[in-house]
Amino acid sequence: MNKKLEDIFNFSEISDECVKCGKCIPVCTIYNVNADEVTTPRGFIDLLGAYQRGDLELDKTLKDIFESCFLCTACVEVCPNSLPTDMVIEQVRSDIADKFGLAFFKKAFFYLLRHRFAMDVLFKMGYVFQTCGFKIKEAQNSMQPRFNLPLIKKERLLPSMGKTSFLNSYPEETSNGGRRKVAIFIGCLSNYNYTETGKALMDVLEKLEIDVLIPKKQLCCGAPAYFTGDSATVEHNAKKNIRYFETFIDEVEAIIIPEATCSAMIKIDYEHFFHDDVEWRTRAKLLKDKIFMATEWLEQKTELHDLLSQKKAQDFSITYHDACHAKKMQGIYQEPRKLLKQNYAITEMSDSNACCGFGGVTMQTEKFHFAEAVGRPKAAMIRNTGAKVVSSECSACRMQITNSLHEADVDVLFKNPIELIADALKER
Repeated sequence: MNKKLEDIFNFSEISDECVKCGKCIPVCTIYNVNADEVTTPRGFIDLLGAYQRGDLELDKTLKDIFESCFLCTACVEVCPNSLPTDMVIEQVRSDIADKFGLAFFKKAFFYLLRHRFAMDVLFKMGYVFQTCGFKIKEAQNSMQPRFNLPLIKKERLLPSMGKTSFLNSYPEETSNGGRRKVAIFIGCLSNYNYTETGKALMDVLEKLEIDVLIPKKQLCCGAPAYFTGDSATVEHNAKKNIRYFETFIDEVEAIIIPEATCSAMIKIDYEHFFHDDVEWRTRAKLLKDKIFMATEWLEQKTELHDLLSQKKAQDFSITYHDACHAKKMQGIYQEPRKLLKQNYAITEMSDSNACCGFGGVTMQTEKFHFAEAVGRPKAAMIRNTGAKVVSSECSACRMQITNSLHEADVDVLFKNPIELIADALKER
């Protein structure tokens, strides 16, 4: 995967196809907090074209510009020519990583994403000692630093660490009656931090009498590395996961994923990543028909509606945030709402489609001031609904929104829709 960018995308051709209509500007996440033409989709595309032609050198200024995109795909959604702005920026970030290297903490993080055992050990130690450096906020499943840390200020909320990871909490095979069988791909944040999401999914599948395979050798989907330009880690994890999935894919109806980013990465971005490798692109495509977001599969393929209709309505309202990798990339937004409205009153925020501001590893570290700026209006939208809970099928959004609500002093809890569904099923 070390091909030159000109062998992958013709940036000049894409730049020429941009009609400069400006439809992308009002929806552009970074432009709304950094009103500079260069950090608009059409600005990115023009710069990429000039870079490929040799008119611009990839220097630190250009690096800073290309790392300012949130990759929310809002521009792709409204572009009359459907120009793949997000994909070309993902590709140029690989060039950036090759030329400038990765920060030491990113190298360490991506090493952990490759090695499950090392990650398990680190998080187990983190759980034991987290109270030494952090104040635990149990209601939000979060922790707050007791002092300023490198790239992390004292006021910020981070997801707390679970005592035992999801993958280590259950046997590989769980029989719930043998009627049907699915596999679960859990995602890193739900595996180590928001472990209640996986538990809730297991509870729901038990109620549906669906057997569960928990593939113990699954690795991170590779999304954090993909958005940062670490192609080597993406290739390593994607190939390992594809090989592993192939060993059990015929035994299950689906691989269900309660994480929008992981689902989009495996179902869509693996194919994009291997676009110049016929064998691996084909192998990725053969898997995609069995990859589902959890609410998507539960709503379309099970009788969960009937079970929920027998349970009483809850006495509090919720609001729903559409994760970029759910609605914009996969078209998943009606499914969770159809399930939730059986037992919850949903009050929509003024723009549920607006990016929450997570944006990836770089945006959560060196450029966190942009993430904070995007998070403020999202927190205000949530507050204005009067809801007691905000929900979204994405732990990255959960991490970002929880902190945004904390900074804005908004008392609203965050729950994955699978958790809310499991809660409703517990009612008599």
